[in-house]
Amino acid sequence: MNDDTIRLATIGRILRLRWRLLAVLTVLGALVGYGASAVLFPPRYTASASVLLLGQWEERELLTQVDIATSSSVADRTAAALGWSGVGGGELRDRVTAEAADGNIIKISGTADTPERAQRLSDQAARQFVEFAARITGGGTGSEATAAPEALRKKVDEAGRRITDLANAADPGRTVESVQARTALEKLRTSLEEAMTKLDQAAPANNKAGMVVMGPAARPGDEAPPTTTQLIAGGALLFFLVAVVGHLTAARMNRRLRTGPEIAAALGSVLLGTVDVPDERGAHQPEAPGPRAGIRRLLGVDTRWDTPAPQRSGDEAGRRIRYRRVCARLREQLPAPRRLLVVVPDGDEIARRAAGQLVAEARSEPSPASSSRAYPVLRVVEVPVDRPTVPDRGPESGALVVLSAGSWTAEEVGGIAEACADGRHEVVGVVVAGPVRARPTRSAGHPEDHPTVALAVHGRATGDSV
Repeated sequence: MNDDTIRLATIGRILRLRWRLLAVLTVLGALVGYGASAVLFPPRYTASASVLLLGQWEERELLTQVDIATSSSVADRTAAALGWSGVGGGELRDRVTAEAADGNIIKISGTADTPERAQRLSDQAARQFVEFAARITGGGTGSEATAAPEALRKKVDEAGRRITDLANAADPGRTVESVQARTALEKLRTSLEEAMTKLDQAAPANNKAGMVVMGPAARPGDEAPPTTTQLIAGGALLFFLVAVVGHLTAARMNRRLRTGPEIAAALGSVLLGTVDVPDERGAHQPEAPGPRAGIRRLLGVDTRWDTPAPQRSGDEAGRRIRYRRVCARLREQLPAPRRLLVVVPDGDEIARRAAGQLVAEARSEPSPASSSRAYPVLRVVEVPVDRPTVPDRGPESGALVVLSAGSWTAEEVGGIAEACADGRHEVVGVVVAGPVRARPTRSAGHPEDHPTVALAVHGRATGDSV
C-alpha cells in the first residue's frame, strides 16, 4: 500500500471498511460547524442602498467616490446619526462596503446582526455619504445644484431682452453718439451670450456635486455568507476529507514488513515458507476487554483496512501440504533433532493459529523411512513486541519465529531477534502466515487425515510442548 498509487479502489476500501468512523467524524464536523456559526460567525444580514451621481463621471472619479463612501469621516457621521450603544465609526467601517455599478451608481451595503439594523445602517450610510460629498464639493443636493444654473440663465435672458429694448429705443444711426451706444449694446449682448455658452459647457462638471439616494434599502430576508447551513456543511465535508486523507497518509507512512524475504532479513535468518490460515475473524479473534475495545469495535477500527483482501485458498489438504513442507525444511535445516521454541508475537492471531497448526503437524506426521532425522519437538510461546522476552536456553535450544505479513515493522521484528539472542536461542527459521478465504469443506466421504490441533497459549513465555 505504501508504494502503490492511490486508486479509486483504495478510496472504496476505506469507505467500505471505515464507514462507521467516517460517519461519526462527519457528524462531529457538522457539530463543530454549527458551534462556529453560533460563536465565531453569528448570523449576519446585509442590505444595500443605491446613490445616483448626476452628470458625466469617469471611472477613476467613481472610484474616488467609493473611497469617500467608506471613509472614516462618513463612518463617524453614520455612527453619530444611528446612536447605537457601543458601536462607533471604527466598527462601522468594517460593516459598510461600497462599489461602483453601471450608470453612475454607487451601491452602499451595510451588514448587521438583524435585518432591521442592516436596513437602517445602509440607509443612513447612503444619506451621510451624499451630505458629506456635497459639503466637500461646496454644492448642495441634486435639486439645489440644478436650480442655481436655471436661475442664472433666466437672468441672462432677461438682460438680453433689456439690451434689445434699449437698442431699439436709441436713435437709429442719426448721430455719432447713437451709433456708439448701439455698438456698445451689441458688444454687451455678445459678451452675455458667450458667458451663457461657457456656463452651459461647464454645467455637467458643476452637476457632479449632485447626488440622489434612490429610495430606501430593501430589508434582507436571508443571511449573509457564511450562513449556518454553509458552515455546517463545510465542517462535515472538512472532517470527512481529513479522515480520508489521514487514512491515505497513514497507509503511505506504513513501514510494516509485507514480504517473507524482508521479514527474514530483519530477523537475520532464512525463510522456511509461507502458510495459509483460514480467515475466521468472528470465531478466532480474541475479545479485548475494556470500554476502549468496545468503542473500537463499534467504530470498526479493530480490523485493518490497508491489507489486501484474503485470497481464496485450496482445500484443507492443500493447506496442510504447506505445513508439512515447512516441517520438512525445518528438519533439513537442523543438524540433529532437538527441541525448539515457536516464537509468536503477542496479539498476532493469524500467527498464533499458524503456530498451533505447525505444532500439530510436527507431532502427528511420522518421519520419512528414508530419513534418519526426526521432526523437532516444538513449544509455542507468545512474546510482547514492546518488550519481548524469550525463555532462557534450556530444554529448547533454538527458536522458530512465526508471524503474519504486514503486521510488524522492522524494528519490532528486530526486537524479537534480539530477545532470542538474549535467551541464547538461535533463530533457525522464519514462517510467514497469511489469512485466506477457506473453501467449503470436503464431503463426508472424504474425511481429513489429521484433525487440526488449536493451542491456546497465554502469557509472555508459557506454552505446551509436544
